[in-house]
Amino acid sequence: MKWNRGLETNTLRKIEGSLFIAPWVFGFLTFVAFPLGYSLYMSFHQVKITVNSVNYTFIGFQHYREILIANGSLLYEELLPFLRESAMMIPIILVFSLLVAILLNMRFPGRTLFRVIFFLPVIFSSGQIVQEFIAQGEGSLSIMETLRIDYYLQQYMPSAWVGPIQKVMNSFVLVLWYSGVQILIFLAGRQTLPPAVYEASRIDGSSPWNTFWKITLPGLVPYIFLNLMYTVVDLFTFPSNPIVSRVNTSNYGSSSALAWIYFSIILTFVLLTLWLYSRVDKSISGKR
Repeated sequence: MKWNRGLETNTLRKIEGSLFIAPWVFGFLTFVAFPLGYSLYMSFHQVKITVNSVNYTFIGFQHYREILIANGSLLYEELLPFLRESAMMIPIILVFSLLVAILLNMRFPGRTLFRVIFFLPVIFSSGQIVQEFIAQGEGSLSIMETLRIDYYLQQYMPSAWVGPIQKVMNSFVLVLWYSGVQILIFLAGRQTLPPAVYEASRIDGSSPWNTFWKITLPGLVPYIFLNLMYTVVDLFTFPSNPIVSRVNTSNYGSSSALAWIYFSIILTFVLLTLWLYSRVDKSISGKR
């Protein structure tokens, strides 16, 4: 009798758990899995929309060949410069947000106000607002013209990197404007480090510089890679991204193929980030 009652209770708990997770499963299948599968299906077809129906003509990898080979300028003239921009933006955002988070963790008058100020752009900014700022040149650094940095870049830098560097410098303030979430994550990570460790470090006579390199930075490694992954994904949806605008076209088959190529590139970056994190984490764990 007790065994049957326990079995009924276990079954009831499974049903309750299934009911709780059912909305997420339904949302995932409806709004994520189905659109992904449908876009993959369209990438192998020529899609033609008529008044009465949608016609699909199977063409295999033709869209992929056109994008990668026949129309390679889309990737090599637009995507590669953007990847170079991202390679410069990512370390700038990570270093800036890390330093600001360490400063905001200190005790000083108005600390809460400064935390709100650094996070405000995340709340009210939108793609259109950022695009308008970029179009007006409001995100550029005036020191670029004063020191003639553009001239020196053209003289001493490889031509493939001149354009991306100039574009980053011309939107430098906006790049830092996108650091609110990273600052919040670093701030939360810094507060997880026990104060007793820093107190012991001060008693042993360690300098703030050594404390940062020996305690703060190793303790923030998981948060650094969390921010790295977030920044990679965020930059690939940046308003100045040339590929996102190319995806939104009426040629659904070609747009779907381009979206999947772009998704593969993003996935490669994410997997590379995870691999790098696993190597660094093993290295740090071995030194402890």
